Amino acid sequence: MNMALWIIQGLTALGFIYSGWLKAFQYEKAKASWGWVKDLPKGLVAFIGLAELLGAIGVILPEALGIAPILTPSAAAALAAVVLLGAALHLARKEYRELGVNLVFFLLAALVAIGRF
Repeated sequence: MNMALWIIQGLTALGFIYSGWLKAFQYEKAKASWGWVKDLPKGLVAFIGLAELLGAIGVILPEALGIAPILTPSAAAALAAVVLLGAALHLARKEYRELGVNLVFFLLAALVAIGRF
């Protein structure tokens, strides 16, 4: 089970590093990739990206280093909340096609949170 959780943690971190990096540091590319980005303030998009990057770090490092490992499931739960908020935005904008990605990353983050708590 531990190995499966590490694989899930790695996939979760990689997904959030990718999307967080685009939102935080490559705004124009994010705007071209995701229609919702152009409708939100740039600062909010960057904040979401930084939160995702910090969450991705939190999903891996505390458990890997054995330093405050409770932060790993806490970070995963926070990422799951970010994904739920993103899904709510997509629902409000009638972007139903985007919900599949939200579901996958919600499940990944929730599995890490439940498995590590």
